[in-house]
Amino acid sequence: MTFKEKVNTLLQEVLEERPSLFLIDLTITDAFKVMITLDDDNGVVLQDCIDISRAIESKLDREEQDYSLEVASVGVGSPLKMTRQYIKNIGRTLIVTTNTEKIEAELVDANEDFIILSWKAREPKKVGKGKETVQKEQQIPYTDIKEAVVTVTF
Repeated sequence: MTFKEKVNTLLQEVLEERPSLFLIDLTITDAFKVMITLDDDNGVVLQDCIDISRAIESKLDREEQDYSLEVASVGVGSPLKMTRQYIKNIGRTLIVTTNTEKIEAELVDANEDFIILSWKAREPKKVGKGKETVQKEQQIPYTDIKEAVVTVTF
């Protein structure tokens, strides 16, 4: 078993013990720098990263292979990559970029195939002058999404 396969197997074992945690990215460079990015249905806390790091380090031998290990949570403003991240963020505002438009809207639903966004827009009145506020809703398949980021409001 190669070093990369061993790290991946150990990571999958430890994640099976913590079903709310899920892997976003696992990168192992040619210099054996292991970078693990995690997310959690309820948010990742520092202790989660420490526990994952210790579980993996305890089963790897630095005499066999010298490596560095970095375990982190997904950062604020990082693009959403997995369906599970969209589902976790229902009710929050996203900025979604597709091939044709950029929409800032509330994520009202998400499933395995698409997301549904809802927002208010000002449009010309159908009769008369001026504008009116209308409620818009759009279903966007994941295949059409180039990037989606949760907006952070202070």
